[in-house]
Amino acid sequence: MIQIDLSKLQQFVSVPYEMELAPRLHIVHGHLQKGNGVGGEFTGWVHLPESYDRAEFARIEQAAQKIRSDSQALVVIGIGGSYLGARGVVECLCSPNYNLKKKDTPNIYFIGNGLSSDQLSETMELLDGVDFSVNVISKSGTTTEPAVAFRFFRRLLEKRYGKEGAAARIYATTDRHKGALKSLADANGYETFVVPDDIGGRYSVLTAVGLLPIAVAGINIGELMAGAQSMMEVCRADDIAVNPAWQYAAARYELYQDGKKIELLASFEPSFRFMAEWWKQLYGESEGKEGKGLFPASVEFTADLHSMGQYIQQGERHLFETVVRFGPSAHENPVPYDDGNGDGLNFLAGKTMDFIREQAMDGTLIAHVEGGVPNITVQVGRRNAFTLGELIYFFEYACGLSGYLLDVNPFDQPGVEAYKKNMFALLGKPGYEELGRSLLEKLGR
Repeated sequence: MIQIDLSKLQQFVSVPYEMELAPRLHIVHGHLQKGNGVGGEFTGWVHLPESYDRAEFARIEQAAQKIRSDSQALVVIGIGGSYLGARGVVECLCSPNYNLKKKDTPNIYFIGNGLSSDQLSETMELLDGVDFSVNVISKSGTTTEPAVAFRFFRRLLEKRYGKEGAAARIYATTDRHKGALKSLADANGYETFVVPDDIGGRYSVLTAVGLLPIAVAGINIGELMAGAQSMMEVCRADDIAVNPAWQYAAARYELYQDGKKIELLASFEPSFRFMAEWWKQLYGESEGKEGKGLFPASVEFTADLHSMGQYIQQGERHLFETVVRFGPSAHENPVPYDDGNGDGLNFLAGKTMDFIREQAMDGTLIAHVEGGVPNITVQVGRRNAFTLGELIYFFEYACGLSGYLLDVNPFDQPGVEAYKKNMFALLGKPGYEELGRSLLEKLGR
């Protein structure tokens, strides 16, 4: 089970802040459990690990099996919460080099998460002579980036397999009843999966949004959900002494109140990189509003100790670290002995890479704390589907608590619409003509 180590906070925060926050945590915990707080209509994820649709879950597993049998590649089209979680899980459990590995599962290409013409062309080139399927993920079907990408890949499928053949290779994850993508799917006979109405994108990795690509990669999604359910039961506890999400939410809130502005999520496991990207969206989009919220950033150690380490150690003291610490690796890899010892590293001979990593972690922790950087450690077990399911739910639940502690709605993102309106206006979308003229004037065009 996940454990939170707060022992390196004592010199930075007032004690006992946990007991002072406990009454507020009790209230916001109740809001999450009952779905009666602000934005409560989007708290379907809270009980999802026990209430998810078993029939759809079985269809996801069947679709994944079909894709694995008839496709050498899966193109996942989505942006934000429609791709970060799935990519994070696949890379964390299978490898950042997943597409380069020898395996009996399809390559997975994530597209529709930007507007790079070169990235689009490169992905299409990678599919030359390759049987592939597409999973397009969008609740509305009109989000610009994935909708544009889907046009290209639908056309490529139809050119290669014909319209009917293409339809059998397109899987649409979208609204249950309405929207452009749902209408298109119904008209063409695409298999569809549901983006739940009561779960926002950044909380959706344990729905069909994330589960289909994850299952295609050969990951046991049953174990992933079991881990999430296990943590859900733990997070039900109305007690800061036993609820790790309460402990984490309380600590980061206290540090924020004490003037810290940046939370630096760190891991010593390179495969965790895109899980950190998912975490940044989760917390940034949930808390960053009304002039409030910690800025979520991430680093990959030890690599970033040779780039960002100087700033972390001696830069402005406006940040704290949250370190995700995994259990033993799947491989031991003891350092070999070298007769010449030209590098002077024979003192490490026979020691495993895990042992060396552990000492690096502990040494870094001490150095950073002594340098004035508060540290929260999230201790996780071995990297597998169960423990990652635990971690996902833990971060989600703590995020909901954290948003409510800040007195913001953790489940909306009104600021995201600002750039969209401007982009539509500059692109000439009907209905945005007046705004377009105003923006062109500001740009001096």
